[in-house]
Amino acid sequence: MGEIMGKKIAPTTWVYIVVQDPGPNETIVGQVDSENDISFIPAFSNKEDATKGRYLMATDKGSEYEVQAIIYEDLAKYASENAFLIFMVDEDGKIVEKLAP
Repeated sequence: MGEIMGKKIAPTTWVYIVVQDPGPNETIVGQVDSENDISFIPAFSNKEDATKGRYLMATDKGSEYEVQAIIYEDLAKYASENAFLIFMVDEDGKIVEKLAP
């Protein structure tokens, strides 16, 4: 279970992420902080922030992107299996909380 600003995130909490190429072959968009050698998935607390924040992400040109809701527990499992941290971010891309899945 992760925490946001000292508050526990229940495993069943919905968070919002960006996916690349929505559909059967979609992937969750991760980001890399090359300065600190950290791979992370930006997650948002609401769809509006995610919609605004997705335009600040480094993405591949020519790919389609979509904001989707995901249960935190499922995101944490995906992040763990793929060696990502989860960073809760706001609409401006500012990190609100760093979570280890």
